[in-house]
Amino acid sequence: MPSYTVTVSTGSQWFAGTDDYIYITLVGSEGCSERTLLDKALYDDFERGAVDSYDVRVGENLGEILLVKIEKKKYWMQDDWYCSYITVKTPSGDYLEFPCFRWLVDDKEVVLRDGRAHLPQDDKTSLVKQHRQKELDSRRKTYRWKEWQPGFPMSIDADRHKDLPRDVQFDSEKGVDFVLNYSKAIENLFVNQFMHMFQSSWSDFGDFEKIFVRIKNTISEYVMQHWKEDFMFGYQFLNGCNPVVIEKCLKLPDKFPVTHEMVSVSLERELTLEQEIEAGNIYIVDYEVLDGIRSNCTDPCTLQYLAPTICLLYKNTQNKILPIAIQLGQTPGKDQPIFLPTDDKYDWLLAKIWVRSSDFQYHQTITHLLRTHLISEVFGVAMYRQLPAVHPVYKLLIPHVRFTMAINTKAREQLICECGIFDKARGVDNKEELPTYFYRDDGYRVWEATKSFVSDVVHIYYTSDETVQEDGEIQAFIKDVCSFGMQDFDHCEFPKFLKSREKLIEYLTVIVFTASAQHAAVNFGQYDWCSWIPNAPSTMRRPPPNQKGLADVNLIIESLPDRGRSSWHLGAVWALSQYQEGELYLGMYPDEHFIEKPVKAAMETFRKQLAEISSSIKKRNNGKKLPYYNMSPDQIPNSVAV
Repeated sequence: MPSYTVTVSTGSQWFAGTDDYIYITLVGSEGCSERTLLDKALYDDFERGAVDSYDVRVGENLGEILLVKIEKKKYWMQDDWYCSYITVKTPSGDYLEFPCFRWLVDDKEVVLRDGRAHLPQDDKTSLVKQHRQKELDSRRKTYRWKEWQPGFPMSIDADRHKDLPRDVQFDSEKGVDFVLNYSKAIENLFVNQFMHMFQSSWSDFGDFEKIFVRIKNTISEYVMQHWKEDFMFGYQFLNGCNPVVIEKCLKLPDKFPVTHEMVSVSLERELTLEQEIEAGNIYIVDYEVLDGIRSNCTDPCTLQYLAPTICLLYKNTQNKILPIAIQLGQTPGKDQPIFLPTDDKYDWLLAKIWVRSSDFQYHQTITHLLRTHLISEVFGVAMYRQLPAVHPVYKLLIPHVRFTMAINTKAREQLICECGIFDKARGVDNKEELPTYFYRDDGYRVWEATKSFVSDVVHIYYTSDETVQEDGEIQAFIKDVCSFGMQDFDHCEFPKFLKSREKLIEYLTVIVFTASAQHAAVNFGQYDWCSWIPNAPSTMRRPPPNQKGLADVNLIIESLPDRGRSSWHLGAVWALSQYQEGELYLGMYPDEHFIEKPVKAAMETFRKQLAEISSSIKKRNNGKKLPYYNMSPDQIPNSVAV
């Protein structure tokens, strides 16, 4: 009687094992095995991290094994089980791999294809075609779109983390509860001693150091010591935690009437302001998106203010980026002065603080929340809805959407509020013009390595542009992102159809890069740059000044966050900047969704390229007072998971 050896691997994460009954059915091209209980009798089966083997006897040879059906039935109470993979050794000695990497909950069955990736047009038999369609039909019922807030990208239909499909929940909720993490951070940083004075102001700038005493961080300490300097202010637009808002100024906007006479003392090349603009030495940061957002009350008696600031920046002869003019609103006029470095030092300092506050709000709501978290979730939901597990693009993307829906649902449940809009071209891609723009330079290298890897994978499975066009599943994925995830917004530039391998490569590279490198660049530097409160105020308690000569130390202190909010701010940026336990970094793919040797070779090449980039960044940073490591691949997690 022919016998197949079935090996079952149980995941190593918390609670992965099960005491429930597990049954298996082998489905071949010439027949099916009996539904077989997997039970070693004298031993516990399916323990966490275990690899168990069983013999499945059949009356006749089943032919080519096409599918493996796994069923879980309750023993005495429901006990979830995480199955990593199944291998089947045939009577002829061949080994077949069936990746699973998913949870079986309740009385559930999972039907697995072998680990080889297949495009939909590659499947020829009705059996595998039906399996493919059945999987997608089930997924679309489970992964549903929902509008979280008007004007935002769509999210998954789940109000709470526990409402999510089990496969996209955190393995454990330990360490991902925002409220708990903030409380721990506040306690660990010794800032809880100020909570009883929640609404009281600080006395002076030095007073902020009282909640800074536990910080042992080179960049944070450097920021604390130099935050008032124009160099530090300008440098952050290049390599701080929001290095995406600076643009080359090609023409001064009418709403920002800066004249040469205003800034001539700041210009070093004996050129007029217009000539400096033509020479490419003038940059601008404009927070117009904040215009029209009303002040809000965080408690019955405390107003919080925002300002849609505009800042003009100058690249001096030492290639440093320095601020030369600041306007605190979008409408010029007598009550909207343009602040200059030649003004009183407190007027100028307060104007810079207002820009930093605008930058903090923009960073948290747009750069960080919208453009990494929410966009990555759109790709993840569309992927689950439109791409079966056997599709090569599903296998490519699955590591890069890991826990994204979970962290976003947690955030919607506990943390985030309204805001949002999109970016535009920035004109800062010339390395000679901005030689210390490490975010750009490191990012390009990571982008190219990622694109090269994605290209290798795409060319393995798509033999021509026509193959892309004929792939109904990938086209449905592309359309779902734009038409449903992005709700066909007028300003949405995502395509609805892809006609070539090159366009597919670019599209998939955007997904992988956004979820990994871009998120790392704007997330993990928050503690470095935002823990010194005056450098990144999370709120302003006084309105922006409408004339010069009003600012002094007292006005600045009264404008900055009070003691309690400063304490919560510090706890928040600390918690958000922590890597997760068991973090998987870019290029690390322990779950082997791909089994083909050419893809594994491409992964190995990718890892080598990333290691070279990490090594060169480490060498560059050696000895620097302000090292930049946020785009170092060895510190870039695969996905948006925090």
